[in-house]
Order: sequence, then C-alpha cells, then structure tokens
Amino acid sequence: MIHIENVTKKFGSFVAVDDLSVTVERGELFGFLGPNGAGKTTTIKMIAGLFTPTSGKILIDGHDTVKEPLDAKKALAYIPDQPFLYDKLTGREFLYFVGGLFRIDKEKLVHSIESLIEHFEIGDWVDKRTEDYSQGMRQRITIVAGLLHDPKVLVIDEPMVGLDPRGGRIVKDMLKQKSREGVAVFMSTHSLQMAEELCDRIGIIKNGRLIFADTQQKLEAYKQQYDGKFESVFLELTK
Repeated sequence: MIHIENVTKKFGSFVAVDDLSVTVERGELFGFLGPNGAGKTTTIKMIAGLFTPTSGKILIDGHDTVKEPLDAKKALAYIPDQPFLYDKLTGREFLYFVGGLFRIDKEKLVHSIESLIEHFEIGDWVDKRTEDYSQGMRQRITIVAGLLHDPKVLVIDEPMVGLDPRGGRIVKDMLKQKSREGVAVFMSTHSLQMAEELCDRIGIIKNGRLIFADTQQKLEAYKQQYDGKFESVFLELTK
C-alpha cells in the first residue's frame, strides 16, 4: 500500500532524507520514530505529496505520488501534527467541505459524518466555529475529516497532540481498528510506549537514514541485549 523506494530529499546541500526504502503492507500499522530533525516529517510530507523527492519514488496503492498525484491522494488520508481548519466554519461545515472535495455521495457523506461524530464523541461542539476549538478538539475533527472517504492508506503525524486520555483512547482504538480492516497505517510518534502498544512493525530514522526496521518480536529480542526497555534501545541507536 505504501512503497518508498530509495528516496532522498535535499534542501539545497542539506540531505533531510537519505536513500530511504520502506514498504507498509495492507493491514499493517507501522510506527516511524526518530529524534527531532531526523527526517520524519519530511518523509511524511513526501508520502502525502506535499514535498517531491529529490530522487527515488513513492507509491500509494500503486500510484506514483509524482506521476499520479491525484490518484495517490484519493487513496490517502494525511493527518498532520498541527491541524489546519477554516476558523469561520463550524466543525460540521468543515466536514461537508472535505466530503465535497472527495466528491463523496451526499447520502453516504451524511451517514459517515453522523457516525463519526458519534464515534469520536464530538457532538457537543461540532456545530461551533473551529476558531473556538482546543488543540484536542481540532485534532479530533481533523481525524474525522480524514476518515470520511474510507482511505486505503492513513498517514498520521503525532496523533496524540493535545488529546486528553479519553480522546487518546478513541484514537488508539481507531488506529487498531483501521489496520484490522486492511488499511495501511503509517504513524510518526515520539511516544515509545504508544509505538510498542500499537505497532506491528517499528522503524527508526536518524540523520535521514533508516537505522532500524523490524517487527515487535525482533524488537523484544533486541531489547534483551540492553535492560529490556525500548527506551534504552532507542537512545543507544540514536545517540
């Protein structure tokens, strides 16, 4: 579903991502970790089609993000760490606006919006202007908007930003459910605990290069070389 092949991204002489190759299969929840400035957000923006790779290629559901950008984006939902909303729209108006962009059938859109409003427990404020939303509220409405078109690929950057414990649990359950439904989930996070709890496979990037990518089982074996803690492994690999 997500195929990243020998991707490099340069900004002038600075190499932000260096020869990165990763594949995330249908139904897999892939955790993407790394220290600040390692290249996580740059990678995510290339997957989402916001940045063009300097070299290499990225396929979303078989569509090249450079050669077939619209087809790639139709298959994808991108949820950034800092959600952008139109402040003068209510949450509900914003959801209908996004549904219109994806040309979702009106009857289906109405049903999807009502179902997701209930699931994400946003009914108390979905008809308020988004300029009055807290960070957590903005995060929830952005996630709902990303799910309206039933994406085959979900790319999410720091999903827990601003969420209270209840909101965090709803989002965690959603990520697990979507992967069970066959969605390929690519999640960037600084939370080692969350990555261990949710992810089928974990990748660690440092200075633009992938230095670890393996399953939870392999990670468990690797942890035993240290003190049994993922934190120790992460700090050793990224020091």
